[in-house]
Amino acid sequence: MKPILTSLSRGLLILLGLGGGIALAAFLISHARAPQHSDSSAPAPTLGVIELQPVTLRIEARGLGTARSAERWQAVANVAGRVVERHPDLESGNLLPAGTLLLALDPSRYQLAIAEAEAERERLTAEQAQLEVEAESTRRLLALEQERLDLTEQELARIEELAKSGSASRSQLDEQRRASAAQRRAVATLENELSLIPSRRQQLAAQQARAAVLLAQAKQDLADTRFEAPYALRLSEVDVELHQYIAPGQQLFSADSLAAAEVEAQIPLGMLRRLLGSVATVAAAPNMPNAPIPETRRLDERMDFSAVSAEVRLVGDEQVRWPAELTRVASGLDPVTRSARVVVRVAHPYRDASPPDRPPLQPGMLTQVRLSAASPEPQLVVPAAAVHPATEDAKHADGDQPLAGSREGHRTRLVYRLDAEDRFRRTPVEVAFEQGGLAVIAAGLAPGDRVIVDEPLPAIDGMQVNPRPDPALEARLKDEAQAPAQAPQPAQTPLVGATP
Repeated sequence: MKPILTSLSRGLLILLGLGGGIALAAFLISHARAPQHSDSSAPAPTLGVIELQPVTLRIEARGLGTARSAERWQAVANVAGRVVERHPDLESGNLLPAGTLLLALDPSRYQLAIAEAEAERERLTAEQAQLEVEAESTRRLLALEQERLDLTEQELARIEELAKSGSASRSQLDEQRRASAAQRRAVATLENELSLIPSRRQQLAAQQARAAVLLAQAKQDLADTRFEAPYALRLSEVDVELHQYIAPGQQLFSADSLAAAEVEAQIPLGMLRRLLGSVATVAAAPNMPNAPIPETRRLDERMDFSAVSAEVRLVGDEQVRWPAELTRVASGLDPVTRSARVVVRVAHPYRDASPPDRPPLQPGMLTQVRLSAASPEPQLVVPAAAVHPATEDAKHADGDQPLAGSREGHRTRLVYRLDAEDRFRRTPVEVAFEQGGLAVIAAGLAPGDRVIVDEPLPAIDGMQVNPRPDPALEARLKDEAQAPAQAPQPAQTPLVGATP
């Protein structure tokens, strides 16, 4: 009986609790207030903005390349001989000044050849002097024989007159005629000898010229036995030892000049076209603006290479750098990367070397070449992070029409800006190119426009914005646009405003 009473009392308590909860809920619902409508709007976000002004942009192009010597000496033997002298520092890596005797071959056979050629030259000189003496003697003899011939002819004429009158015999006349003929023969012989003198002179002159060539060749061979440094150099490969016999055409050693180094950098073609386009010279006459450029003109005549600033930096340690100058653009493109081949020259790469902190620019070093030149006209630039990808929905969010067909190489993007009423606007722009942390605007913005450099959350088109000018960012933007190739600056706030 007790268990039954206990169960009934427990059920009764549950029902009373449930009824009380329902009554309390009904009371709260009946006395609840209706929602109140508020006319107050959300606060306007504060965003950093910059005012656009045209700046003189230094267009930059970069590429990697391997350093090499501007002038390399491959020492090759022109004559044969045994090595009789070898510089003690003729080893790979050593630096030697200009004029240093590096190597000498046995000169004895070439000294004998010089002596023989000089003796032959002296013999021909004596023979020429003898010929001149013979010519003078022959001329004197000819004059004497000519006088005897004149007398003989006069005597023959006298005897012929006497023979006509019978005063001279026939035998006297014949004898005189024989004497006259003999004298004419003597004169003719001397005249023939004189006529041969010029040809003998020419023959001697040719022999003297040949002797001079042999003498010069012998002297050149003797000079080729000595290898002196033509300029200050650094030895690379050495393949010769003392007392070694050297054959003509054998390579002895190689060395690099210390005067200058070159780097052939591979630069993307678009970068190079943009850079060289800024330094193109006016080729046509003022009254013929459309005149074609002659095909024979060199590239450095069409471009003002002196307006291009160049710098070479060591890959892995950009604090190690060398000033350079753009010398030429090599023919053709790299077959692998399809990039242009640009050659820059570094003068005196060993002058300020202080290893290991500042090594010299040596052949084989991997380097980065940076070229820069001032743009022909001021440009509008914004931080690259302030440019956003363009979508069709975003393009038309504020009712603006998309930009007409973009020019070749230009891309359509979005920039957040403020209108005259400080309202947020998505604006399609045409980006000519990006350089470092900058984007160059070709169309879509104008000087004086205010560009938002923070990332608004949420980004609602037309919402009211509380602008926060950022003059420090504007100044830094201008500095980076005008001098992109300067040394890296200490860590600063990124070029996208204060909001990360």
